[in-house]
Amino acid sequence: MEKRMQKNLTTIIIIITLLAVALGTTEWAVSAFYQPFAPLHTPPPPPNNPGDFEFFYVAKTAISSINIALLSFILVSNVYIFRKTQSKFTFGLLIFSVAFLLKDLTASPIVIWAFGYRIEGLGPFAFLPDLFEFVVLTVLLYLSLE
Repeated sequence: MEKRMQKNLTTIIIIITLLAVALGTTEWAVSAFYQPFAPLHTPPPPPNNPGDFEFFYVAKTAISSINIALLSFILVSNVYIFRKTQSKFTFGLLIFSVAFLLKDLTASPIVIWAFGYRIEGLGPFAFLPDLFEFVVLTVLLYLSLE
């Protein structure tokens, strides 16, 4: 019974953290993409694609940040499991988690913006890969917590 309550508490904490990450990064993305900002480098040319809406980049920022948070939870969960079992499979999952975390960190619009670059001209392809990755990471986190 106590183990079940602890599992429910962990799930609630994860969901609250993901919601906080989503809301915080969405707020940042809306202010960054909808208002002009002082670029670190020369400003990029206007988008060539008239269907390239700011919504795509706000969605990419939110989903990318949620993926980073999910990967952080998965990494912590796998470290905990590996310390208990010393399984080669779990070690492989640790490497997988670190690799995906580094990939998502470097592809995050927040990191790209921090270095003075902007992503434009991708349309819905700006956030679709992150959306598919979100589904996979959600399943992986669920399986890691079982």
